[in-house]
Amino acid sequence: MTQDIETIGIADLFGPPSPGRDRADISIMAAASGIGFMAVRDFPGDAWLMPERRAQLLRIFALPDTEKQKLLRWNFDRTSKNVYRGWFPLQPTAVSYKEGIDMGPDIADAAGVSASDDPLCEPTPVPAEDILPGWRAAAADYYRAMGTVGNALMRSIARGLGLPETIFDPYFEHGISTLRLIRYPLRDGNAGIDISGPDFSVIHKGETRTIIGREHADSGFVTLLAQDGVEGLQAKNLAGEWIDVPPANGTLAVNFGQLLECWTGGRVRATRHRVIAPKTARFSIPFFYEPRVDAEIAPLPLSGAAPFEPFLYGDYLWEAATNFVEMSGIKHLRQPRRAKAS
Repeated sequence: MTQDIETIGIADLFGPPSPGRDRADISIMAAASGIGFMAVRDFPGDAWLMPERRAQLLRIFALPDTEKQKLLRWNFDRTSKNVYRGWFPLQPTAVSYKEGIDMGPDIADAAGVSASDDPLCEPTPVPAEDILPGWRAAAADYYRAMGTVGNALMRSIARGLGLPETIFDPYFEHGISTLRLIRYPLRDGNAGIDISGPDFSVIHKGETRTIIGREHADSGFVTLLAQDGVEGLQAKNLAGEWIDVPPANGTLAVNFGQLLECWTGGRVRATRHRVIAPKTARFSIPFFYEPRVDAEIAPLPLSGAAPFEPFLYGDYLWEAATNFVEMSGIKHLRQPRRAKAS
């Protein structure tokens, strides 16, 4: 039987204990421990998941290249001060064919982010207000809304694991969650790159489709993904089949990362997923809900969970993030903040 991706109404997560909240918790834990993917609807800020509101965020892609270049990261522009936040351009020879911007918590609360020498905590370069009026405020509002959903889902997971519901809260206070805006254009067939090989194309439902987002599992905790109504995202179910993640308006696709799988002793599953090219350009808005950079990840009080050596989230994140093509060439710019025990 092909498992489908369940859509779960989560309004009750934002209220007091109730039978409705218990039912939502059960559905969330079933999805998290089963296929590792779900869609959620009915939450504060869900108006952002309608086309006209999403368009407010996606206006940044209409900027002229001269303005986008001002936002580039150091590995694409050596005069830039930012190495982790900012713009990444299309890379014609990469499998993952996309451009976009990575933004941090300062986008929503510049005053609440303390100065740091850690590149993971650097400020986000954003377009000037007169270039893109109202865009910064829209991005801030969206960022805060996703933080609220991330917190509610982590509390639900805690209850589902039989742990105190606020056990994860201190880790995520002053977290460094990333809001990413992505555009996947149609690939130029004349770019001089052979996309017929298995790295670049797959057979899906009897037709050859180009891969535009390489198969992977997310490295972190919880990813909240707004799609723009265009299909292409697929998840691998327990039978090893690729199934479509529907891009319905008013819903977020939710998947879990490898760190949460490790932390919960495998009770939550990090599911592999990919993006195959649709017939039109595709936009997506992932929000990676993340703890603070100096949060120590240590085993939870869960029976049967394999022990592991505690580590700092920032060290783990830097090692994982700098393996992606859009972060290439920066690994040497941050040293681990905690020496490994020899």
